[in-house]
Amino acid sequence: MRSEVSVSFKDSPPVRLDLNEVQPMPHDVARWWLDDQFTQMGCEPLRPTGKLLTADKVVVVAQAAGPAKFAEAKWAQEFARATSAALAKPVVHIDVATLSITY
Repeated sequence: MRSEVSVSFKDSPPVRLDLNEVQPMPHDVARWWLDDQFTQMGCEPLRPTGKLLTADKVVVVAQAAGPAKFAEAKWAQEFARATSAALAKPVVHIDVATLSITY
């Protein structure tokens, strides 16, 4: 089965991260990694209530990282592994411009 995470930024080609030959990240480690990145990057919840869904966290971390961070192969691969594991989906597309995720 195909396993990939792609991230689209406005006015940039999508970043495609192939996970077919990559060791999966355990779910709890993936959630910790995303929490850590969320905190390190000073991200804010999308919802005014402050409730933060895992999908929201993935989107805001991708937004905060921007194309420059995704150019760092090691970080981008970890992001993809964490995203796939935390969302429990083999194929994930993140559209940063619209703050949306599709599976």
